[in-house]
Amino acid sequence: MEYLKSHIRDVVDFPQKGVIFRDLTTLFKDPRGLHIIGWDLSQLYRDKGITKVVGIESRGFIGGSILAFELGAGFVPARKPGKLPADTIKISYDKEYGKDIIEIHRDAITPDDIVVIHDDVLATGGTMAAAYELVKQMNPKKIYINFIVELSQLGGRANLPEEAEVVSLITY
Repeated sequence: MEYLKSHIRDVVDFPQKGVIFRDLTTLFKDPRGLHIIGWDLSQLYRDKGITKVVGIESRGFIGGSILAFELGAGFVPARKPGKLPADTIKISYDKEYGKDIIEIHRDAITPDDIVVIHDDVLATGGTMAAAYELVKQMNPKKIYINFIVELSQLGGRANLPEEAEVVSLITY
């Protein structure tokens, strides 16, 4: 994990004063780092029968797509309002800097699916908790949650459902 950490850039005072933003774009542009992310995430779920990976807009699309590919699963985007072309379900939630909404296609997940929801960073947990509730409405067999980075000082894990298995590759 030290290799991955060494490729994450800290951006001070972004998006607002007092915040240290963990910028994963420097990790994503590194071929070895991207390979390690895909390999390490996929090893967590090889024997779990995963059929769908839900990636949260927008950086969650990167790791989520790699994970889906590695597991031979489908990829489902969870997006901001108005970005998905077919019938959707949506949920409003609080996040670090205000309110937001995410949507998912109504037919994206079935009761036969075993799902991993992926995002790049766990901060306060609001976005992931909302995505979890959306997926749960579709009644899959099982839901897992994962992140590349967890910012433990923000306490986001406490805002996620107790019944979900939550894994982060890197914790700050």
